[in-house]
Formats: sequence, structure tokens, C-alpha cells
Amino acid sequence: MKQFSEATRVQMPAMVHLTRIGYTYFGKLSEDKNGTVYDGDTNILLSIFEQQFKRLNSEHEGEYLQVLKDIRKELNDDDLGRGFYNRLKAVSPVKLIDFDNVGNNTFHFTAEFTCKNGQDEFRPDITLFVNGLPLCFVEVKKPNNHGGMLAESARMNKERFPNKKFRRFINITQLMIFSNNMEYDALGGIVPIQGAFYCTGARSYSPFNCFREENLSAQKIAPFHRDYPYKDIDKAAEKQILSDYNCQVIHTSPEYQTNLDFNTPTNRILTSMCSPERLLYIIKYGIAYVRMEREVDGKIESTDQK
Repeated sequence: MKQFSEATRVQMPAMVHLTRIGYTYFGKLSEDKNGTVYDGDTNILLSIFEQQFKRLNSEHEGEYLQVLKDIRKELNDDDLGRGFYNRLKAVSPVKLIDFDNVGNNTFHFTAEFTCKNGQDEFRPDITLFVNGLPLCFVEVKKPNNHGGMLAESARMNKERFPNKKFRRFINITQLMIFSNNMEYDALGGIVPIQGAFYCTGARSYSPFNCFREENLSAQKIAPFHRDYPYKDIDKAAEKQILSDYNCQVIHTSPEYQTNLDFNTPTNRILTSMCSPERLLYIIKYGIAYVRMEREVDGKIESTDQK
């Protein structure tokens, strides 16, 4: 591995940062674990999904396999994940997330977890799970990457969203984060080309959005980040992460230590949008589906937007 790459500069520090905000590293997932550790159709972590389903639905324990089957079927629908999203928000007859008590849910992450359908596949840099459900992924680039984040936007909008083979993975994902670990820079334009961005799934195009934490008194560090109850880094988890991705050598490098700072652009957006309380809040209140209708050659065409 090159001494300084996107993995060492952004990906590894971001993964270690996730352990500070309440996530557990699941370990590396390889394709030979399909069907036992995870479900290759949906990338759901099977044992965690089962445990959490039974924990949250003690009166419906026996239904978890049927619900998993229903989710598989739902994610193939051409509805931008609307059916699955409605199920995700529901609290009865069964619930997949406890929105009232964040501590009743589990939060895990892994890296380089392949989304595969037939011969088509893509591999997000980091995948985040709530109760075993892969609801968020993170793509990172090293600072000053070629084309900035516009290149990443083009890849999502031109290659991944329109590919029907990826539909079920886009349908289950509620939030996507993209960062090259730089501060926003519009270079005189309106849309920044560097920075940390987010979007939701789309059929063909989803704009990248900036996220700025509230900082009314213009303090050096926004209060939410400054006062967040970060956990200490779990040294054993850090060692496993660096070992699993052949990055042990960077552990003592000054650059790695600098990029572990909670206030880097990537780590800030992870705290702002993916810390457990925030992520559940965004899933419950921050997502809307809109049906757009327009007339084309005398016929009404309707499309869903998320």
C-alpha cells in the first residue's frame, strides 16, 4: 500500500472515528460469508438482524424469516425504496428500529463490503448498519483528488443509480456520504467541488448537498461537535481495523494521528449525520418521497423522487 492513500488518509481514520460515536466494528466481510453471515441479496447481517428483530418484537419472534423474505421482495420494487422505507419507519405490528430508545438498537460498520448482483458490483468504502440493516454508506477520496467530488457525483448519477442491478442496494440505503476530507470550496461557483456531502437514492440523478452544523455564535468549533460525548478510541478495535486492511504501518505516522482528529471534515459530517441519535432522527423525519407528474406526448408520466 502506498504510504499515503485515501485509505490511510481518510478511510481508516473515519472508521476509527465511528467507534468514538457509538459504532462497533463488525469485521471484514468476504463473499464466502454470503448466506451464513450476511444475505447477499440485501447485504443484511443475518444474526444481528435476527437478534434485534426478536429483541424489539418479543410477541412476533417467529416472524423474522418471513419479514426478511418480505424485505427482499420489497427491495426489488421499482419504487425508490418507498415500500421498504415505510416498513423501516413503522412501529407496528413489528418494528425494525426503536426510534424512541436509541440504546435498544445496534450500530455496526465494515469496509469494502461488495454490493453484487450477477456480474455487476460496487464496493462502498464504508457501510453502516442499524440492527443489521445496511442503511448508510460512505465514500471517501484523498484530498485534492482528480475532479474533486464532482467526479464522485458523476459516478453515482451516471453509473450506479440508473443500473437496475443495483436497485435493491440503492433502495435499502437511506443516506450516502461522500468526502475528500477538505473544507467546502466553490471556486467562485455556487456548488462546492471539494468537501463532505450527502445525498439519498435516486433513479438517475441526486444532487450532492452540503451539511453545516449550527454555529450561531461563530465559534471555532460548532457546539455540537465540541460537546459531543465521544468515547475513547478502543485500541483493540483500532488495531483490528488497521490490520484487516493492511494499514498497521500507519499507526504511528503523524498524518494518521492528525486525521484522527474529531474535527476533520469527514469526521465532522459522520458525527453530524451518522451519530446514532442523529441518524435515527434523519431516517424518521428527514426523508420525503414526492411523486412528480408531467405530460409527455399527451400521456401523464409520474416519477418518484426521494
